[in-house]
Amino acid sequence: GHRARRFGTIVPNYRGAACIMSGGGRALDEIIFVVTEAPEGGYTARALGESIFTEADDVDSLREHVRDAVRCHFEEGQAPRVVRLHFVRDDLIAV
Repeated sequence: GHRARRFGTIVPNYRGAACIMSGGGRALDEIIFVVTEAPEGGYTARALGESIFTEADDVDSLREHVRDAVRCHFEEGQAPRVVRLHFVRDDLIAV
């Protein structure tokens, strides 16, 4: 399921999920999400520098959930212009 987390005021988004609005401040140019594969399947995305977290079963759904979480997190006109997804994968190699 889709989750967005932030400490602040909780408001419902258009999908009925709870979002927490960020306080004012200057709009960011870019926000980076670290994306990892979840142990139970699917993907998780966590923003760097902001308390935003979301998850999805596939990459296309994850992109949509990240967009929704960013729009929900920031006040009107304060959202970053660019969202970067940084995929991190662990590979274990036997030596």
